[in-house]
Amino acid sequence: MQWPLLATTLVAPVTALLRFQCAQLVTQRLDPLVNPGVTPSPHLHQIVGGNAFNVSMDPKLDLPKLSTCTTCQYVDDFSNYWTAVMYFKARNGTYKRVPQAGNVGFEGARGGGMTVYYLEPKSKITAFKPGFRMFVGDPLARTKAEADKYRQLTYTCLETLSTRSPETKDFPNKPCKAGIMANMRFPTCWDGVNLDTPNHMDHMSYPTSGTFENNGPCPTTHPVKVPQVFFEVIWDTKQFNNKADWPADGSQPFVWSFGDKTGFGTHADYVFGWKGDALQKVMDSGCNVNCPVIKTQSMADMNKCAQQAVVKEEIDGWLSALPGGMQVS
Repeated sequence: MQWPLLATTLVAPVTALLRFQCAQLVTQRLDPLVNPGVTPSPHLHQIVGGNAFNVSMDPKLDLPKLSTCTTCQYVDDFSNYWTAVMYFKARNGTYKRVPQAGNVGFEGARGGGMTVYYLEPKSKITAFKPGFRMFVGDPLARTKAEADKYRQLTYTCLETLSTRSPETKDFPNKPCKAGIMANMRFPTCWDGVNLDTPNHMDHMSYPTSGTFENNGPCPTTHPVKVPQVFFEVIWDTKQFNNKADWPADGSQPFVWSFGDKTGFGTHADYVFGWKGDALQKVMDSGCNVNCPVIKTQSMADMNKCAQQAVVKEEIDGWLSALPGGMQVS
């Protein structure tokens, strides 16, 4: 199956590039990376990937063996990818969940889902190992200075679904004709030892100079280059574009499910779950977008894979408070 070639316009030249869609698996208050074993977690997440996702996600578990399906197009990818959920806050103080939309060429994905990229620069990289997981961003960030610590966590105000610039670190301050795209790019230098660390970030680093795309060097403390994992999540804000419904002070009306009204606190989670050496083979093959070395599944089969929410609560309709009672700041 051939996937759309839009990705070739999105990033600087790379040796290998995977671009694929993952449909929605479940939306609920679980976060096995930051709050393992806690039901419910403090705030709401939207999750895609393998159906072995659970409240604890013990790193010793073999996700490909435990999963019976994946919402992602590549059948050997049982990883899990998740982010917070966007809400619209009305003038009367009530909240409504913003729906997600499928990306260009992936409009049929159930629940919109997200587009996932794995990028390889013009140098040899090492694929992630079983048990690897990471986190990027700071949900407590409320200023650009705090957000700038995490490179390439941005938003795009979409004129059309193909819009890719400019990017901002905070929520767009005007109505966006085709929605708001949240872009989450993870660090690309690994310490080569730890599959995880207590804050899920210290085992990873950014290049010491330049960027991943232009093959910037990794620091000596984190010498191993890994693929850049990159999410695009399109939030379909079109129904909320009437500025008469926006705050009277003219500020933008969107808020993350963890209570951030600035957008600076955006963050993302990743738990590796590719089968065997499938990801390394893809990276070594140098394929670009369409990769015949691995098998794909149809959109219909992706959409069949789903989980029932463990946490039973109202997350849709007009709500008097964010799920979990998260306070807005």
